[in-house]
Amino acid sequence: MIVAFVLLGVGILAGVVSTVVSLASIASYPALLALGIPPLSANVTNTVALMFTAVGATAGSQRELAGQRGRVLRLGLLTALGGATGAALLLLTPGGAFERVAPVLVGLASLVLLVQPRLTEAAARAGGEHSVPLRCAVFAVAIYTGYFGAAGGILMLALLAAMLELPLIRINAVKNVVSGLSNGVAALGFALFGPVRWAAVVPLAAGFMTGGWIGPSLVRRLPGEALRVVVVICGLAVAVKLALDAY
Repeated sequence: MIVAFVLLGVGILAGVVSTVVSLASIASYPALLALGIPPLSANVTNTVALMFTAVGATAGSQRELAGQRGRVLRLGLLTALGGATGAALLLLTPGGAFERVAPVLVGLASLVLLVQPRLTEAAARAGGEHSVPLRCAVFAVAIYTGYFGAAGGILMLALLAAMLELPLIRINAVKNVVSGLSNGVAALGFALFGPVRWAAVVPLAAGFMTGGWIGPSLVRRLPGEALRVVVVICGLAVAVKLALDAY
């Protein structure tokens, strides 16, 4: 029961962190490792539980998602296919393929988000969200999320921010849903074929859902520029941590 309450609390914290600064796994994955769960099992367990963050975030972001159903469906199809591909790679190939490149990806994504307004103008001239290269990039980020996932939300947020001419708070809501779809499809594969620790999934998922529902109300209280700066600082800090672990 003590472990269950710990995981519930970690899940709430990670769910809030996910919807605000896109870094849920930075809180939840180490907690699973600290409880003695092996790395691969912790990774797939975390992914299965993490999909419930999107459920809570979707419920809490109806205001920001209004009028974006078509966009979410189009991007969600890409991220779902990417998540399935990433999960298959994780289950079928030796581990470690993305760990060394992850710090670079996260660091670059954080810097991209810092200059997002200027990149959005350039992306709009290239076709915006209808650009084939940008859609391929969404697919690639979803593969990364399904396979490794550390700070995958920051990568997706930076990419969507470059694609969409919307306030960052509305882009963040789209990111929560489409990233949740990539996690959800990957989670289905892990549930069927991976070493999931179901006793840990239940309390962690309940916390993720609660935190995901709370998070959007906190995001609304942050000015758009402040939200951008907070995400950038957190992303760069995580990139440094991932680099220290990988190298």
